[in-house]
Amino acid sequence: MSGETDLIKLYSGRILELAADIPHNTRLESPQVSVKKRSPLCGSTVTVDISMRDGKVSDYGQEVKACALGQAAASVVGGAIIGRTPEELTAARDALRAMLKEDGPTPPAPFDGLEVLRPATSFKNRHASIMLALDAACEAVQEARQIHSA
Repeated sequence: MSGETDLIKLYSGRILELAADIPHNTRLESPQVSVKKRSPLCGSTVTVDISMRDGKVSDYGQEVKACALGQAAASVVGGAIIGRTPEELTAARDALRAMLKEDGPTPPAPFDGLEVLRPATSFKNRHASIMLALDAACEAVQEARQIHSA
């Protein structure tokens, strides 16, 4: 099978559906923390706004300027992030990275929708874009935690 055919298969209908309907796809007016991440390889960017209450994400907004794979990942994250702890986000990020790099297990619920991105394991140049939303969210919740403990 050719590389081009594999790439076409990668952009499945489900990935395109997720990319077209990203939850929380607007910036927050007054977040506790904002973090912008950029993939140097492709130029994709994701900016996340997070507010936390009682150690959990209470409000979330995002601006996604990424390929369909990055958008699909941001869609799953946006649909699952409210009510999550920093530890849950870190576990999801680490599992997604392992799934992409080592064909590891699917990230735990409620982030198990990231399974749709498993076909991207062989497209290493797409990994950074897929990781943007969770990388930014993890950094944001850690910053919010530091602000609260200061």
